[in-house]
Amino acid sequence: MSYYKYHVFFCTNQRESGVQCCESCGASKLRAYAKKRIKDLELNGQGSVRINTAGCLDRCSEGPVMVVYPEDTWYTYVDEEDIDEIIEEHLIHGRPVERLKI
Repeated sequence: MSYYKYHVFFCTNQRESGVQCCESCGASKLRAYAKKRIKDLELNGQGSVRINTAGCLDRCSEGPVMVVYPEDTWYTYVDEEDIDEIIEEHLIHGRPVERLKI
C-alpha cells in the first residue's frame, strides 16, 4: 500500500531563456493554494494527499502542469477554480477531471 492515497506534483520550473514554462504561468502560487486547500480540508498526511513541488516535467507547452499519482493523471490548469475542481472531483471523489487532462 502506498504511503499517500494521492501524491500530487506541480511543475514549478522557471526557464531563464524566456521560453514558456510552468512558473511563468503562476505554478508556484497555485501549488501553494492547493497545499493550503488540502490542509484546510484536513486531507493532508499519511493515507491521504501530499502536494509537492517538482522540477521540470518536460511538458512546458501544455503548462502549467501537475501530475497525480498513483494513477499518473496529468492536468493543466489556469486558476484557483481549476485547482478546486481537481481537489473536489479527483482527490476527494476519485473522478478525474476530463476537461483539464492532458
